[in-house]
Amino acid sequence: MTAPLKMLIVDDSNVIRRKIERGHDDTIFTVVGSAASGAEAVEQFNQLQPDVVTMDLTMPQMDGIECISHLINLNPEVKILVISALSDKSTGIEALERGAQGFLTKPFDDQKLSEALKELVEV
Repeated sequence: MTAPLKMLIVDDSNVIRRKIERGHDDTIFTVVGSAASGAEAVEQFNQLQPDVVTMDLTMPQMDGIECISHLINLNPEVKILVISALSDKSTGIEALERGAQGFLTKPFDDQKLSEALKELVEV
């Protein structure tokens, strides 16, 4: 059995961060960090070297689109799942163009989260 993939959760909502922490499959992922802003995420990313990042798009200091670019520059291999209430297609497309590999819209349930994360790492 391989070690669980390290996951960093990035969302300015404490409620959403907790929901993701509880809702993922802990046989596949282990949460190594949690950030409330893009700036905090970049800082933690350098220290924690996660394999997978869940990324909100609308955050203070640095939004998710800018943060995705930073993380991909630091590690082009990282898998990023955007989790956002923005149903705006152009924003979702921009996130994917910047390097995110998946998109999950809020609100979501544990099953949708689990499926999106599994799909992300099977790519």
